[in-house]
Amino acid sequence: MTGHTGFKGAWLCALLLRRGASVSGLALPPDTTPNLWAHAPYAREVEEILADVRDADAVRSAVRALRPQTVLHLAAQPLVRRGYAEPVETYAINVMGTVHVLDAVRACSAAENVVVVTSDKVYADRPVPGGYAEDARLGGADPYAGSKAAAELVVETYRSAFFSAPGAPRIASARAGNVIGGGDFAADRLVPDAYRAVVGGEPLRLRRPEAVRPWQHVLEPLHGYLLLAESLASTRATACAYNFGPAERAVSVRTVAQRFVRGMGAQAARAIVIERTAEHETAVLEVDSSSAHALGWAPRWSTADAVDASAAWYRAFAAGTPAGALVERDLAAYERAAVRTRFAKARDLVPTSLPA
Repeated sequence: MTGHTGFKGAWLCALLLRRGASVSGLALPPDTTPNLWAHAPYAREVEEILADVRDADAVRSAVRALRPQTVLHLAAQPLVRRGYAEPVETYAINVMGTVHVLDAVRACSAAENVVVVTSDKVYADRPVPGGYAEDARLGGADPYAGSKAAAELVVETYRSAFFSAPGAPRIASARAGNVIGGGDFAADRLVPDAYRAVVGGEPLRLRRPEAVRPWQHVLEPLHGYLLLAESLASTRATACAYNFGPAERAVSVRTVAQRFVRGMGAQAARAIVIERTAEHETAVLEVDSSSAHALGWAPRWSTADAVDASAAWYRAFAAGTPAGALVERDLAAYERAAVRTRFAKARDLVPTSLPA
């Protein structure tokens, strides 16, 4: 795995270890304080190489040493506003970093499957009813979105040029919606910004309160990435791109912010202020996850569940509960949700009344 020290990467390590997997990671040290990786007691169970995906030699050396069977590429510059501030770095990490990983995999005889994580923001800003399907036009009105769309083209090119022969690793890309959950401490993201504002007694400043996004808990796409990797291995999945988004319609930034702030115990009317910005942001973003559903993936938590679980995580963390215990708590709750979902489907098959 690349990017194991990041927010999604740390959660994915916990999920993989819970399933009994042998996990190796390549990444830079976390760049926030606090960060989930530093608080994760399971970090010591991961074979770790600290390296930069912009360093082709380091990536090649790590892949040669680790000889991974399945590669999950999560390392990225993941922030829209940082993309504006540092566009060259953003393209270097998100595009050339992907080139370096895929080129290293090309020389690794042990590699069988690759999942490259990009973003739901790879699509040209032309909203369609029902959300963007994977064959919608790619684009990018900001450097982050453009770099992720370019990474998708890298995946397509490498798949065609180097991974199409019999026996070659099978490669797919995963485009997740807006991911939230405990342990994210990045700047300029809604939930961590809201957490810092509430605990610091400061107002949460929203740039685009009416922007609509496909919000989902971090465990939703992570389970999707693993299912996709397993489906590539069994050849059930076509080597292409897959969207992972929530079951219900996307909702506004304001709606999520208000619910999270209330979940943290603050009054939304006092805790939120609006500060407009000239930076471009897509007004409405939704994705069509039909291809992922065909693999057997389905969200288990609603957007409200995701926001509530996130608020509960941060509230407990602020009160001193260890982050590792909170991760385990949410993993267990998510697994129970799968059981409830199966029971609910079974009930749907039972007639509400019997014929006379």
